[in-house]
Amino acid sequence: MATYILRRMFSTVAVMAMVGMFVFLLLRLAPGDPAAMIAGKAATAEVIAGIREQMGLNDPLPIQFISWVHDILQGDLGTSLFAGRPVLELVSQRLEPTISLSILTMVISVTAGVCFGIVAAWRAGGLVDRILTAFATFGFSVPVFVVGFFLIYFCAINTHWLPVQGYKLIEHGFGPWLEHLILPTVTLSVPYIAFIARITRASMLEVLSEDYIRTAAAKGASTYSVLFHHALKNAAAPILTVIGLSFAGLIGGVVITETVFNIPGIGRLVVDAINSRDYPVIQGVLILVSGLYVLINLAVDLSYTLVDPRIRY
Repeated sequence: MATYILRRMFSTVAVMAMVGMFVFLLLRLAPGDPAAMIAGKAATAEVIAGIREQMGLNDPLPIQFISWVHDILQGDLGTSLFAGRPVLELVSQRLEPTISLSILTMVISVTAGVCFGIVAAWRAGGLVDRILTAFATFGFSVPVFVVGFFLIYFCAINTHWLPVQGYKLIEHGFGPWLEHLILPTVTLSVPYIAFIARITRASMLEVLSEDYIRTAAAKGASTYSVLFHHALKNAAAPILTVIGLSFAGLIGGVVITETVFNIPGIGRLVVDAINSRDYPVIQGVLILVSGLYVLINLAVDLSYTLVDPRIRY
């Protein structure tokens, strides 16, 4: 086990190195000049050239890359070209809305998705299974922003049940904080509930057809015991994999959802940075998100041994 963890940690470092190189080259080789955007439309060529020299953009790409990696290893993700403030400071200011939205989304998605999948597998072929399968198809088919605009129209504009947009820090009270997160959380949860429910249903159907499940039912085990103690535990490995993969899609969904609901989170920060070609902010956020994603998948891989003792590393 320890050898496997060390091997995975080394592979994590290699993956992060490749991600860093890809992010650096992708932004540097993309069309557009941040120096020209900073200088403005009326700037002369001499002014733009001076800004490029000051920012180090005239240095060869290997030199820029080495300098960038050196700063990251020192804990410095750079300084925003437009805000003039450290990237870590900008990220920390936008962290709470994104973390709140992400955690609530995953809690609702995992809870509802697993429950829906179990019920659909238990009642396979019945009316409940058909309804949940139709919901899963709907969740996959409809884009997140369409669901968001639909909920805004019916739950905010027409009925005034919930605020249309914005975010309240939790220090202003739990009620206003939760009230502003309900619509974006439900919007972002729909595709993940559908995804997790489909995988849970398929995995549970396979396990429920095993002989030991029929033996447990024949010995008088309750439905709850058969579903949760015998079947779900053996069907958990694919479900854990799906939950880990969902975090990757969650990042893209957060960007769209924060834009639709005007939430000042990291997603909005990335969109603003891309529009203004703020290299340090884009690179810093991508590196942080990539590192988080790699660590989450490592944790998911290690958790397999907890749900299935047959798995050994």
